[in-house]
Amino acid sequence: MNQQFDPTELENETRSARDWVKILAEYREPDTWRSTRELLVTAGPFLLLWVLAWWSLSYSYWLTLMISSANAGFLLRLFCIQHDCGHGAFFNNRTVSDWVGRVIGVLTLTPYDVWRRSHSIHHSASGNLARRGMGDVHTLTVAEYKARSPLGRLMYRAYRNPVVLFGLGPGYLFLLQNRIPFGLANQARYWVSAMSTNAAIILALSVMIYFGGLMPILLIFLPSTLLAATAGVWLFYVQHQFETTHWDEEADWQLHEAALEGSSHYVLPGWLAWVSANIGIHHVHHLYSRVPFYRLPEVLRDHAELADSNRMTIRESLVNAKLHLWDEKSRTLMSFAEAKAA
Repeated sequence: MNQQFDPTELENETRSARDWVKILAEYREPDTWRSTRELLVTAGPFLLLWVLAWWSLSYSYWLTLMISSANAGFLLRLFCIQHDCGHGAFFNNRTVSDWVGRVIGVLTLTPYDVWRRSHSIHHSASGNLARRGMGDVHTLTVAEYKARSPLGRLMYRAYRNPVVLFGLGPGYLFLLQNRIPFGLANQARYWVSAMSTNAAIILALSVMIYFGGLMPILLIFLPSTLLAATAGVWLFYVQHQFETTHWDEEADWQLHEAALEGSSHYVLPGWLAWVSANIGIHHVHHLYSRVPFYRLPEVLRDHAELADSNRMTIRESLVNAKLHLWDEKSRTLMSFAEAKAA
């Protein structure tokens, strides 16, 4: 007779990452009604603010900008719901999850099937130095950086500059790069995903221009999209790019250890946690991606050890923008200046 796993057996022991996976399996089941409610309270206000912003065009462009900027929060939350759909964590029915994700993908300018595959690769290779380059922030080791030519170093410095990463990068990623299935172009299904999403986006933009001219694009669509994209890129950055993050060579890399130690617990105020769908509880998400976002706080309430792991406040996270290179000797992420001094 098979004996069921009892989380209390580990109460007095130091839990390994694998132990946590067994415990987190208890939280994996989504609640269909809760998921539906979360979708409605996000998509409803998003559409309402779009209508209000369009209406305000007749009165004040500044008011339009204010409304569309506020709507960036709901767009960001829609992306986070799309993210849960991609992990099969939002509805028990995978088909329903996928089609909800595809529809949201038009709003977030993100081909759902392409993103789902690249994000799956990110989860399966996070922290593995031999498998960098798909769905992550490009990171060099100190040795790799020093081995580069002067031009190669300059190019990497430019890429890691905050102006590029958080200024130009988000717009490029969502407006341009997402139009082509980079890294997956050899498979027809991903071209179908990208091109069908592109077609839906073009249709929606054409309707906007037909009825409202360029102003809805310039004052509603672009501001909300770019603000949400910037916030999303920053969140993704601080979730893995922090001083004591985790990287290993292939021979030493362990999936669960990398997930727990290489992902942060970004402690946000309540309203920001709501807007970002608790994605700051990223170490738990990476350990068990099937846990619905609305159950992540439940995990922290039940397990103080996870609540205290890799904690980072907004103020503490700002320094991470200066960290660029992984030092394999000290096993820390460091700045260019620190690498030079070392």
